[in-house]
Amino acid sequence: MSGHSKWANIKNKKAKTDAQKGKIFTKIGRELAVAVKAGGPDPSVNSKLADVIAKAKANNMPNDTISRSIKKAAGEGDGANYEELVYEGYGPAGVAVIVELLTDNRNRTAGEIRHIFDKAGGSMGATGCVSWMFDKKGIIVVAKSDSVDEEELMMSALDVGAEDFVPQDESYEIYTKPEDFSYVRQALEEEGYEFLEAQTDMVPQNTVAVSGDDVLKKIYWMLDQFDDHDDVQNVYHNAELPEEEEEE
Repeated sequence: MSGHSKWANIKNKKAKTDAQKGKIFTKIGRELAVAVKAGGPDPSVNSKLADVIAKAKANNMPNDTISRSIKKAAGEGDGANYEELVYEGYGPAGVAVIVELLTDNRNRTAGEIRHIFDKAGGSMGATGCVSWMFDKKGIIVVAKSDSVDEEELMMSALDVGAEDFVPQDESYEIYTKPEDFSYVRQALEEEGYEFLEAQTDMVPQNTVAVSGDDVLKKIYWMLDQFDDHDDVQNVYHNAELPEEEEEE
């Protein structure tokens, strides 16, 4: 799981950057709206909503902001109707990229995402062109601290159905099958654990080492453009990028 873990760590750092910009709250707000419209405003009977709330809390979204988003989405005819889209393609150096979006204008969004791929020197492909290189996994990240016993957390996670438990320098990463994610997350939440991350992600089966200033600049530009796009919810890739660059 070392390649997966490294990739997850990179994603965690990016998520924190987004949170500082304030953009992550807007994106999670959209996910809350979609979950409410799909299954209602009660997280006890809407597992998708409960999962998004856990993701919101892991990103330090205030409880009153979460409540307002849910109430707004539950209102009659309130807010835009978002469509869930997934675009796939290749970035510079053949890096595989998956972009998940929520949009109220499919045609506009498709053109803008294609433009980013093209300008970076890559290309947007057909559905399924790169997703076969990724596995969908539930990922729960718990910070290391004096109050968290590694063995207890590992046994608790595995006992309720987690697939893997990976200790990192500053955290513990728990991996689940996507269909088991909600149950494992809820069980650990009920035991009092708090999460740095709690969501389902597309984890690359293998990573591609990327080097060269020119190529790296194009990849960082492409990923930044996707992350900054209002309709983009998540970006997954299989590039193994230099750690010092990712810290910027």
